[in-house]
Amino acid sequence: MSFTSVPILDLALAKDPQTKPQFLADLRHALIEVGFLYLKNVGIPEDLWQQVISEGKAFFDIPKEEKLKIEMKNAPSFLGYSQLSAEITAGQIDHREQIDLSTEHAVPGPGAPLYENLLAPNQWPSEAALPNFRRVYADYMQRMGAISIAFTRLIAEAIALPPHAFDRYFDAAQQHKLKIVKYPDAAELGLGDGDDAEGQGVGPHKDSMLTSFLLQASPHRGLQVQNTQGRWIDCPPVARTLVVAIGQGLEALTRGVCASTTHRVLSPARGAGPRFSIPFFQGVRASTTFEELDDVGVGAVPPHIRELRERVLKANGGRLDDVEFTFRKGGVATTLGEATLRNRVKSHPDVGERWYPEILREIREAQAREAAEKEAAVKVAGAASGNENENGNAKGEEKGVDVSTQTQAQAVEAH
Repeated sequence: MSFTSVPILDLALAKDPQTKPQFLADLRHALIEVGFLYLKNVGIPEDLWQQVISEGKAFFDIPKEEKLKIEMKNAPSFLGYSQLSAEITAGQIDHREQIDLSTEHAVPGPGAPLYENLLAPNQWPSEAALPNFRRVYADYMQRMGAISIAFTRLIAEAIALPPHAFDRYFDAAQQHKLKIVKYPDAAELGLGDGDDAEGQGVGPHKDSMLTSFLLQASPHRGLQVQNTQGRWIDCPPVARTLVVAIGQGLEALTRGVCASTTHRVLSPARGAGPRFSIPFFQGVRASTTFEELDDVGVGAVPPHIRELRERVLKANGGRLDDVEFTFRKGGVATTLGEATLRNRVKSHPDVGERWYPEILREIREAQAREAAEKEAAVKVAGAASGNENENGNAKGEEKGVDVSTQTQAQAVEAH
């Protein structure tokens, strides 16, 4: 049976030789059967934890003109402030306001690959507006970078690989990223009059790299993960935990053993007030090629571990998923850096128009072709269905399997 809740793991247990084996067993279950987990006792001091939450919320209260001074489109790095509804996921507008930060790097030199524009200094809010913000978030990102890499080594052990199996995919000064996000409630967004009015906080998606660590900074529900049967499972806030999501990069490197699970965020209900969220995204070496992921990877995951994942899929009749797996070679991008840059342009077309117009044009042309192909496929399917109806039930029954399969694919696409 597919999962119906997200497990909670205690990272402190991994530090004790007596309890580490059980921790690794629980982690293996979460990796193979869920692709999501809560993690408590992660090693962030309580005072810093509370400052991260308070400073993050305070950012959205500073004057709009202060936020616009550090707007994302001011720089080619995709770091900085995004106004409400400025980002797109799954082809739909996300109703959120946010600031993107990263562990800091110098501006790339001449001749560097275009994707190295993503390595840059942050656009920080002024110290006059938020005197403690930069200190708090620089500290938090540095600590989370170390925690994320240490956790990746535990993932390796959980699936019977050497602890340092993933280390080749991290730079010595690896860039990691972080968002501070405000999701306004349905009333502020003007969504209907009913209590059940929903908006897209973030559309269905999979995270890109290895792992991400979400601090849910307010008590609102809204985060949901999709199980192997296609059902949406709530992932409500649990005090003093981070929600860990497995990314497509980890699924690719482990040949599908670790599950990258589709998830989404619904806007808070009318009258609930805004939801605040602070996700940290573990980085991966941008020069990594898709061929390297395919041909080198992290070595072979032992057969007895692979069999565990195969059993999960078999028990659930395969995997019903609203988001296609995209970490594979053969696309326009040849490196993770190039793919990341294209994804950022796609998500933030205002930045793309200013700094990457050629990439944005290519993306829009590809989207237009895909839309035309889908429209043509729907017309063909409709015509075929009409012919079957005219020819009676016998022919419909003869092709019943093919028709139902096609209908399911279209329903998943539109879900």
